[in-house]
Amino acid sequence: MKHSLQLKLGQHLTLTPQLQQSIRLLQLSTLELNQELELMLQDNPLLEREDENEDEARQAEVDTPPEHTAEAETHSSETTVPDSNDNESATTLDDSDWNDYSPSGNDDEDSEYAQGSGACETLREHLLNQLIVSPLTLRDRTLVAALIDDLDDSGFLSQPLEDITASLQAELEDLEPEEVDTALKHLQNMEPTGVGARDLAECLTLQLRALPADTPARDAAMRLTARHLDLLAARDVGKLKKLLGIDDAMLRAVRALILSLNPRPGAAFGADETHYVIPDVYVRKIKGMWVASLNPDAMPKLRVNRVYADILSRHRESGGGQLASQLQEARWLIKNVQQRFDTILRVSQAIVDRQKQFLEHGEVAMRPLVLREIADVVELHESTISRVTTQKYMMTPRGLYELKYFFGSHVSTESGGACSSTAIRALIKQLIAAENGKKPLSDGQLADLLGQQGIVVARRTVAKYRESMQIAPANMRRTL
Repeated sequence: MKHSLQLKLGQHLTLTPQLQQSIRLLQLSTLELNQELELMLQDNPLLEREDENEDEARQAEVDTPPEHTAEAETHSSETTVPDSNDNESATTLDDSDWNDYSPSGNDDEDSEYAQGSGACETLREHLLNQLIVSPLTLRDRTLVAALIDDLDDSGFLSQPLEDITASLQAELEDLEPEEVDTALKHLQNMEPTGVGARDLAECLTLQLRALPADTPARDAAMRLTARHLDLLAARDVGKLKKLLGIDDAMLRAVRALILSLNPRPGAAFGADETHYVIPDVYVRKIKGMWVASLNPDAMPKLRVNRVYADILSRHRESGGGQLASQLQEARWLIKNVQQRFDTILRVSQAIVDRQKQFLEHGEVAMRPLVLREIADVVELHESTISRVTTQKYMMTPRGLYELKYFFGSHVSTESGGACSSTAIRALIKQLIAAENGKKPLSDGQLADLLGQQGIVVARRTVAKYRESMQIAPANMRRTL
């Protein structure tokens, strides 16, 4: 076999580091972008955020006439410190004044901290605090504490009582199952009412039992939750009335009383912190035109550090290769961040131009829209449009929406046109909201009503849209 050298010409696509960074920044949400920038700011000394106060001061200097500046300096030089006997409003505060201030009027340093920590109290902490002040023996407290550790976030026992008893018998000598049953009763007498239940029926029964004996429909509600909760979920009105021996009015009162109870008594403790979404784009109607504009609060203000850049320019010949590389990276990042927001604005404006009817009339006027249509308008690839519309939000007069919300499949109409799936969901929601509660509309009837409006849709498609909106079927929507 003879070896030889050959020269071949070819073309292939290569993603440069700058392009890779641009794609990565484009698919990040606003929160993820800020986290990414914080890491880059820590690693690159030539990159920094613009100081808003500095920008405002610079703008004020530009806007202030020279004579006003001179007058202000003269006035400042003539200002004297007021005497302590002058007007009380002119008195300045020193550090001791801040130490004496207490929002609650209490000088106790721990009072405000204790109040703030109580707001984030978990269910376990809440129950253990009650257990500490209870008049139980040490052995009973140990058993109740073990049961508390087996509660889930809703306040239910996460394991069968038999398994809990078996695990405790390995730790405590001569433990009887009756002792665990007694400890469970102690737990179920704590606040919130219903905690320590083994299922939903027991949770609701505990809450009903805690109500005053003269509460209307209390006894019938306790019989229902203890034995016939499945019939209530199935809306079997006839069988419920027969088993409980009550009429329609009493059954409605029983249902209203049960609905007033809390099926998850432990959910109110240790709630997760609410995360707020910052819109990337605002949409406003200006002179009869819907216009999209970037949210300045969501746009990070970056710049190259002037001090390091000047040092690098003066000593470029003597080395500084690392700083030169970081300077190039900083410029790339600033350019890519600006390009990211420019792309978001272009895509948002293209969406707004095609969904004007939604902005004017709501979901029922949403038109079908696919990624390819926007990609052709802004001359970008569909994958880029997908990245732009993921976790990017638009604030409109009708509310806050993710950009992906405006895209959806379509259903053909009798006239040869198309109707958006979002509009069909809105129509289904309107039809269900206006239905007779005693005779709710089935999926087939909803499909027929949509067909009367020219929208050809199958019953199974109606069921799919209804389930996506978390709307129960007809038999579960029937009112008592």
